Amino acid sequence: MKISNWLMFAMLIACQSAGAAPEHSPWPGGIGYVEIDGNESRPAVTVNDRQALVIQSDGMWMAVIGIPLDQDPATPLVARISRTGHADKTVEIPLQNADYRVQHLTVDKKYVDPGQEALDRIFAERDVIDSALNNWRAESLNSVELLPPVPGTRSTSFGSRRVFNDQPRSPHKGMDISGTSGTQITAPLNGLVTATGDYYFNGNTVIVDHGQGLISLYCHLSEIDVEEGQSVESGELLGKVGATGRVTGPHLHFATYLNGTAVDPALLLTQP
Repeated sequence: MKISNWLMFAMLIACQSAGAAPEHSPWPGGIGYVEIDGNESRPAVTVNDRQALVIQSDGMWMAVIGIPLDQDPATPLVARISRTGHADKTVEIPLQNADYRVQHLTVDKKYVDPGQEALDRIFAERDVIDSALNNWRAESLNSVELLPPVPGTRSTSFGSRRVFNDQPRSPHKGMDISGTSGTQITAPLNGLVTATGDYYFNGNTVIVDHGQGLISLYCHLSEIDVEEGQSVESGELLGKVGATGRVTGPHLHFATYLNGTAVDPALLLTQP
């Protein structure tokens, strides 16, 4: 690990200042933290050529970095820090293994073997969704902790390898929260609605940009109560729980992203 007199890597095992940052979780799908000493101008931090979120905490700057699910745990994640008046520095985040389970689910055949018309729709929707999930919007944030968007039991399915109708698919990149149809879904943090739509797999969906690459995603809604371009405040209604898209029953699929990579929402949510 490379350290200068103004940069130190913090292996955080507890929250920093009140509500500023959840604990350090250095594994694929987790969140890594890099502390940057001093109270000078805001540093720019990049990981895999993507900008990382930076907040202030206890008189220091802190980079909050999403670790990709497909990151090899044997290879440290490398963050590059650029700061006015200083040479660029790199810092390595050593990683741990993550033990994610396998889930076997049965769904309508059309969600496992879609026809060409459906595939054309899926690819077009993927462009819209990816654009929203990878957006960067400059915004000053004091905290990355999120309020629960709905009450209900939170699954531990993030990162699980999904097998639909005996066919393996990509890992689950969100948290399923139980709820009956019509349960209100509220914004967990101030933000800007950057996409809404009825998508093939996700059903009725809302995507909210909270700034600096912190994005939240809400899927399978029965109703959407916001519009693209609308500013929302923490606690404001986004929509209602439903069972649209590829589902086995009504629930909220809630996902969170940092620097373009999905991270376990459980690491950002306040306790129920």
